[in-house]
Amino acid sequence: MASSPLKPVLWTTAALGLGALAWGTLIERNAFTLRRVTAPVLEPGEAPLRVLHLSDMHLAPWQTGKSAWVQALAEHEPDLIVNTGDNLGHTEALPIVRETLSAFEGIPGVFVNGSNDYFGPEFKNPFKYFAGPSEAHHNPVRLDTPLLMSFFENELGWANLNNSAASLTIGDRRIVFMGVDDPHRNFDSVSKMTRSIDEVEAAESAADAPAPSLTVGVTHAPYQRILNALMDRGSEILFAGHTHGGQVCVPGFGALVTNCDIPREQVKGLSWWTHNNRTSALHVSAGLGTSIYAPVRFACAPEATLVTLVPRV
Repeated sequence: MASSPLKPVLWTTAALGLGALAWGTLIERNAFTLRRVTAPVLEPGEAPLRVLHLSDMHLAPWQTGKSAWVQALAEHEPDLIVNTGDNLGHTEALPIVRETLSAFEGIPGVFVNGSNDYFGPEFKNPFKYFAGPSEAHHNPVRLDTPLLMSFFENELGWANLNNSAASLTIGDRRIVFMGVDDPHRNFDSVSKMTRSIDEVEAAESAADAPAPSLTVGVTHAPYQRILNALMDRGSEILFAGHTHGGQVCVPGFGALVTNCDIPREQVKGLSWWTHNNRTSALHVSAGLGTSIYAPVRFACAPEATLVTLVPRV
């Protein structure tokens, strides 16, 4: 009896699918990449500022290769670290996070939390992401978020921007930072952030400090309402993570999902965000990790980014 003409097609499709899965889980997921982009946001005549954007490491205790790769980034001597959250990827991840990020001790930095800095990872049906942003489970495992934040603030000296603001002097320039806690879990509070900005501005005014040379907005998840709120308070460049760049993408098409409401074409990399007739630079990191329950990337390599801020043309 003749074989069905569909059989070769089915076998080929299955082989391609298995090959893609093997590539995404065994190779590309560990193909850590340092992206380099230039953002023209500074005033004319100002010296460039090198910002290392770290996001979504989702570190687990056995991921020593990822840890070593991130530590080596300190050799690039960035002027500033922006960490947009989801550092923890396991209930016992805090020691490896400390080991990893201690490499940046002495470098000024700012941070916000992602939901995975509060709750341990859980299995989620990946197909539900096509229906919209992922939802919280009812009984998540709480992580030691206060200890993580204490490490960032007290040992690394990074500024906590969770619904807060800070003024940092980096070299000979003053930069104002503002940020929110994780919008994906609705932990954000624009009103608290606004009060903190007002307090920072009042303190700087009382000290007769010079005007800031730059205002930076930081969030874990780039929901449109948050990007707009940060711009309303003067942010000239915005940093975010959370999306994993789509994590599983189609070559030539890009991300299938964003896990928030940002337009698909802005799911990763440097773009421009316009709100109320103003435009700011927006950098969304595709991140360095995945959930331990979805350890695959395809056409979307894990990344950190060295963002060089330069004068506007």
